[in-house]
Amino acid sequence: MPMPQAGDKAPGFSLPDQSGATVSLSQLKGRHVVLYFYPKDATPGCTTEACDFRDEHSALVKAGAVVLGVSPDSTASHQKFATKQGLPFSLLADPDHAVADAYGVWGEKSLYGRKFMGLIRATFLIGPDGKVLRVWPKVKVAGHVAEVLAALQQPADAGPKAPVAKPAPAAKPAPAAKPAPEKKPAAVKKAAAKKGSAPKALAKAPVRKGARA
Repeated sequence: MPMPQAGDKAPGFSLPDQSGATVSLSQLKGRHVVLYFYPKDATPGCTTEACDFRDEHSALVKAGAVVLGVSPDSTASHQKFATKQGLPFSLLADPDHAVADAYGVWGEKSLYGRKFMGLIRATFLIGPDGKVLRVWPKVKVAGHVAEVLAALQQPADAGPKAPVAKPAPAAKPAPAAKPAPEKKPAAVKKAAAKKGSAPKALAKAPVRKGARA
């Protein structure tokens, strides 16, 4: 079956956990549910993921969530794994992968060139109303639990963050205006012009020599 997407109704389930108690999605109505599917108990990646959920479990619970792990392993295998790693949450046994099928996480896998059917690591965040809020398909273990916690702590009505507008560069101050040249009074200008254009004083006329007696 196709994997449920955000907004879809989460497929219901009722499975036994490591202590033999039956856990149903309907029992958890009104709470957030972190439903994570993992391939196999006590394998490296699955152990790291389980321990990451363990280490952040108090923060996840504080954010209002119930954590549930699901794999095809038996309840006895889950009990051994949970005890060894000190896991404080339920591990659900899905040996016939019926729930994995319902969530679209049972499919073809490839390892060292060999193809086989198996469980695909994925996580679903289910809201209090039973609808899927967020899906992490093909989970990469490193940093995954931090992403789940961040999604839980984000306000329900918070949309994607708008990009912060860069402040406009400050306008450069306009260059100071040069003072206008001082205007000389018209009378001074006229006098200067007259002085500059005045003819040179006439040379004294030569003294005329007297006539002989």
